[in-house]
Amino acid sequence: MDYFNFLTNPQWIASSIVALCYLVLFSEKLNRAVTTLLAATFMILCGILTQSEAFRAIDFNTISLLIGMMVIVSITERSGLFQFVAIWGAQKVKANPIGLMIVLGSVTAVFSAFLDNVTTVLLIVPVTFQMTRKLQITPYPYLLLEIFSSNIGGTATLIGDPPNILIGSALNLSFTDFLITLAPVVILTTFVLILAFSFIWKNALQTTDRNKAAIMRMNAKANIVDKNLLYKSLFVLFLVITGFILAEEIHVANGVIALFGAACLLALYTSSDKVHHRDEKTEEMFNLVDWTTIFFFAGLFMVVFGLEKTGVLELLGQKFVVLTHGSLRRATFIILGVSAFVSSAIDNIPFVATMIPMLKSMEESLGGREAMMPVWWALSLGACFGGNGSLIGASANVIIAGLASREGHPIKFLGFLLWSVPVMILSVLISGIYLYLKYFAF
Repeated sequence: MDYFNFLTNPQWIASSIVALCYLVLFSEKLNRAVTTLLAATFMILCGILTQSEAFRAIDFNTISLLIGMMVIVSITERSGLFQFVAIWGAQKVKANPIGLMIVLGSVTAVFSAFLDNVTTVLLIVPVTFQMTRKLQITPYPYLLLEIFSSNIGGTATLIGDPPNILIGSALNLSFTDFLITLAPVVILTTFVLILAFSFIWKNALQTTDRNKAAIMRMNAKANIVDKNLLYKSLFVLFLVITGFILAEEIHVANGVIALFGAACLLALYTSSDKVHHRDEKTEEMFNLVDWTTIFFFAGLFMVVFGLEKTGVLELLGQKFVVLTHGSLRRATFIILGVSAFVSSAIDNIPFVATMIPMLKSMEESLGGREAMMPVWWALSLGACFGGNGSLIGASANVIIAGLASREGHPIKFLGFLLWSVPVMILSVLISGIYLYLKYFAF
């Protein structure tokens, strides 16, 4: 009888479904959206959730923010802005290989703070190959730096990395909250990383004046294929970022601001077209939304809510409080280290989605929301920086590895670890010192 009660225990059933879901996600045997949607369906079929509870569990602010920004970025990309910035920057440093490394690393970090990482690397990597071919130097250090910079740079803002979107939506944090708190440590870490790479590779990256001249002859402005679209895109991006900054004062959710910006830019993008062509262009932009990611998030919200409803996450939170002996400082550094380690091995999105309700259950024991903020920032820094820990730690890593292999410059898993592990440890160490000085030193 006890065995039967154990098997029918809601906590055991919910935990088993989540464990199996994460196992399949890690093995990549199924598409990640299909995996989470199947797990969510099992939560309903097993009686853990009702259908209405499952749908209410979906955080539509996060979903709206993702869709809105994906549309805005897809349209802006059509103007050629991002390629122009990369080539213009390379010419400003006279096509010097180390200068080029500084430019590409910095541009990748800045773009990743305002675009999603995958979009950033898809824009930057082709330009990288184009310029390294002209300079006749290996693209390997540039690709490594772009991987690391994309994951570090994306940590600086609310919209830069999905874990931040999840945390920001769950805690009602503003764009400014992330920018003020995390941008300083992101800038410092990026600076140290670029400085280290420049020092390590300064002798290996040598080229001729003739090769440099080939870069200087490139017409950066030729990449701006639609000036009108560029102005429209910059205008809408300015409005959206301003909206994010003022979100608390105007009492409008970030998801609404992003969708409004996307709708405005779609209207501007198609305003001069005839009805049939306008509808085609609108559908084309909607097709560029990463619907796999959207449905992955939807399923994930339902699955994690199953753990929350059955009390599993509250139980884990209580055990964690015991582990930390009620020490906020100890909790902060444990979360920072665990987040980085786990995020280097598995996708940081499901990890963060699971941690959020668990940490919420701990807030009362550790002094409330305000007192717990160092722990929340540690979760963000650990999860985002931990993406640098392995080749499968973040989507941007996998994308760059695939593009590199196609160009005949494969990035091997073990070879990548020789660089990624030290980078991850260094960035987490810098984060730990930053959090200590900001919250615990004085």
